[in-house]
Amino acid sequence: MLLGPWLVAAAAAAVAAGAGAGCPVLCTCRGQAVDCSGQRLFSVPPELPLDTGNLSLAHNRIASIPPGYLSCYGQLRALDLRNNSLAALPAGLFLGARRLAHLDLSYNNFSLVPADMFLEASGLLRLDLSHNPGLRRVHPDAFRGLAQLRELDLSFGALPALSLEALEGLPGLVALRLGGNPWVCGCAMEPFLKWLRGRIQRCAAESQLAECRAPPEVAGAPLLSLTDESFQACHLTLTLDDYLFIAFVGFVVSIASVATNFLLGITANCCHRWSKASEDEDV
Repeated sequence: MLLGPWLVAAAAAAVAAGAGAGCPVLCTCRGQAVDCSGQRLFSVPPELPLDTGNLSLAHNRIASIPPGYLSCYGQLRALDLRNNSLAALPAGLFLGARRLAHLDLSYNNFSLVPADMFLEASGLLRLDLSHNPGLRRVHPDAFRGLAQLRELDLSFGALPALSLEALEGLPGLVALRLGGNPWVCGCAMEPFLKWLRGRIQRCAAESQLAECRAPPEVAGAPLLSLTDESFQACHLTLTLDDYLFIAFVGFVVSIASVATNFLLGITANCCHRWSKASEDEDV
């Protein structure tokens, strides 16, 4: 008869062990939500409850995350890392986080989004990379594998351009934010802008806020105000007749230059002789 309570206690202990570690120090845990935001943390908590579904590490001073940190947290659906000091993420960070749907990396120190950075996070629906003031480049394969992604925020960085290949693999994208970047709207930007104009009805982007920073003739112009006519000069090609004409003009200019130098030489020589003759007469 005494075995009953012991069995119940053992079962309860097993359930508790299955949930993993207790609530980390300086964090608040409610259900599957673990909130460690605003605690001036310099590193991530070493252990979390195994059933963590929502983890907030926002508003801290975290500069790095250990490799494999999320490998044990298969229930994780939302990860908030905004307003930290992150400049990179370790390879394979999301390998065990197959259910991760919302990832916030805004207000950090990223300068590059490398290839396959989110490859294992194939379930992502929303990705926020905004307000990374040093973000200058997004690799063409940065978002590979994110076929379900619906919202992407790249606003308020330092992006001068964005490869079309980086977005072509995002068939589910319905929200794209690009404002606040120093876009260089040269010839290389044409394919991306054409794609953007074609998707603007589906992809309700805040791209209306995005403006060209260069070249000077379009500085301050909204991205979506540029049309095919804006890039006509990029498609000017020279025919054989054009090349022959340019060669002929160059030849004529060269001959004229030689003739001019010859005449100038003769004139200078004559002037010198005349001056010398005048001096002789005076003597």
